[in-house]
Amino acid sequence: MQEKRMNRMNVCTLCPRNCTVDRGNGEKGICGQSAELKVARAALHFWEEPCISGTAGSGTVFFSGCSLHCVFCQNEPIANGTVGKMITVERLAEIFLELEQQGAHNINLVTPGHFIPQIKEALLLAKEKGLALPIVYNTSSYESVESLKYLDGLVDIYLPDFKYMSSELSAKYSHAPDYSVRAKAAIAEMVRQTGMPVFDEKGEEGLIKRGTIVRHLTLPGCMEDSKEILNYLHTTYGDQIYISIMNQFTPLENVVAFPELNRKITEEEYDELIDYAIELGIEQGFIQEGETAEESFIPDFDCKGC
Repeated sequence: MQEKRMNRMNVCTLCPRNCTVDRGNGEKGICGQSAELKVARAALHFWEEPCISGTAGSGTVFFSGCSLHCVFCQNEPIANGTVGKMITVERLAEIFLELEQQGAHNINLVTPGHFIPQIKEALLLAKEKGLALPIVYNTSSYESVESLKYLDGLVDIYLPDFKYMSSELSAKYSHAPDYSVRAKAAIAEMVRQTGMPVFDEKGEEGLIKRGTIVRHLTLPGCMEDSKEILNYLHTTYGDQIYISIMNQFTPLENVVAFPELNRKITEEEYDELIDYAIELGIEQGFIQEGETAEESFIPDFDCKGC
């Protein structure tokens, strides 16, 4: 297994950037990481969708590094790889089991794409030792379909973003003009793997056990793009997925060079998007209420649980 992992690391094409760097020998690609696992936090997390966080929390592992690097990133300290702790595959498997012992409803892998081979090894090790929780793959959707197929049968719940439809916006804010093409293909593969959403005995009021929930974070001034995304998702997938429409955009210091993003979404803007979703006929979804655009909702990346 380790030999197969290093083969994928030595000429890395795990994400659409296709850096082809030799991560196995310490080189770093756009993700900012070598082949050595780096984790910034592993703890119970209560700020996901209700069917994922539940009452006990989601066992969330935040991986350091990211291949997308959005200019408005709320997790910038880990996205740029400046924080985190190096761990082994064996330690990651232990972390999964520790989160299960703490009462987590699931194991939630955040920004995991650049560590897929190592994560697969850790999941197999943990399952051999009794891990029985659903596995959540929490991603920007800037993913390679080939890499996602490597996890087929191991991931129960996909939690992808759909950030932009416009290539102009994705180029400006995430340096990825091909984002929507990649996201569409990635989400199609996720839905193929998970099938129709499945909940526990409480039905839709309970915990999700299998399925895909696509998130969309509304950006200031990008209403028409948001509407295109909702229309695409509903037209393409109907009741095969849930759609989470988020208003929690938080302008941090890293958006000073983009003054159009230096504000929160207004209540009127969010209401307009929700009304549009209702007009489309979207029924399987989540919306946010109250004040969610606050830095207090961003966890401390202090290597807790690592």
